[in-house]
Amino acid sequence: MLLVRHGLTAVTGKILLGWTPGVSLDERGRRQASDLAGRLGNIPLAAIVSSPLERCRETAGTIAARRPDGPQAPDGAQPVAVDERFGECRYGDWTGQELAVLAKDPLWAVVQSHPSAVVFPGPEGEALRDTQARGVTAVREWNDRLGPDATWLLCSHGDVIRTIVADALGMHLDMYHRVTIDPCSLTVIRYGERRPFVRRINDIGGDVAELLPPPPEPAGQAATGDGGGDGAAGPSAGAGAASRPALGPDEVVGGGAGSYPPPAGGAAV
Repeated sequence: MLLVRHGLTAVTGKILLGWTPGVSLDERGRRQASDLAGRLGNIPLAAIVSSPLERCRETAGTIAARRPDGPQAPDGAQPVAVDERFGECRYGDWTGQELAVLAKDPLWAVVQSHPSAVVFPGPEGEALRDTQARGVTAVREWNDRLGPDATWLLCSHGDVIRTIVADALGMHLDMYHRVTIDPCSLTVIRYGERRPFVRRINDIGGDVAELLPPPPEPAGQAATGDGGGDGAAGPSAGAGAASRPALGPDEVVGGGAGSYPPPAGGAAV
């Protein structure tokens, strides 16, 4: 799953927008979305899913408009599915207020130190734990719908993406602020049979070739993997070790670092 935060708006970082309607990308945000669309242009996507809010739909739409021709993208355009469960946290009475003002509210300190306990004020306020629950549930349902081999893209909001990443990392929600999600950044999670693997976090530039699917094996060649399982290899390395199947892509190798080489030119991933 490719998670993309929407691009910049004129008030990003100044106002807590929440579900405020009618907020579009500014020139910077449109440029960010176009640049990311170019980077991802060759990555086949089984689906593009977006929060219902304009800033996300505009970002996702820019990516969808730059797809290669194919059954999922006729004439180079791909449909964008909208899922309300990926909408921004409902901040209640905080919605639309300046962040500098909210920072003086006693609840702000709780949001920073104990977010799992927070329920935002007002009748429309939501608990952050409920934001996480709806987002993670929706991710799992989309994974099931699209199948284990699919690559798909979700465009959502910083807090929503952070809570999904925290779940994938097995982090308590109280630590989700440790994850940085910048506007129009790319975060990549691969959901294995037994555990998720966070491949990238807050990627704002660089090569994306590793996201391409592997080439098909020649006809008649036996698979060398273990069927996609993600358990660690057994402790024995005796004479039979050579006959064991090669490590699957979910194996924890070298402390979890794997053997993926850095991209040419040393671009950050």
